[in-house]
Amino acid sequence: MKRGSAYDLFLTRTLEHATVVRGDEGVDIFRADGLEVAAGIRQPLTAYVAANPDLRVIEDRFMEIRQALGTTKTRTPETVQFLTDLIEELKANGFVADCLQRSGRDV
Repeated sequence: MKRGSAYDLFLTRTLEHATVVRGDEGVDIFRADGLEVAAGIRQPLTAYVAANPDLRVIEDRFMEIRQALGTTKTRTPETVQFLTDLIEELKANGFVADCLQRSGRDV
């Protein structure tokens, strides 16, 4: 897996009966070391598998990265509410899903 990625931290904390092997590029070490499993972001991993028919992607995801927005503590409650409302509106009106789809990311 790619060293320092979010899934690196997650799997390091979660796995009990496997060894995590890290590299600068996860798929490179996966192939070079003849490993059994590779973890990564679905889109690049899917593209890699498409070019390597001896491999497959398991459909179920093993984690979900929940994104967040932050601001300073000095912001007024009205500003925080505005940001919260804006995020909810952008999700509800499909803007976020459309952006994700156009960028080739899963929704």
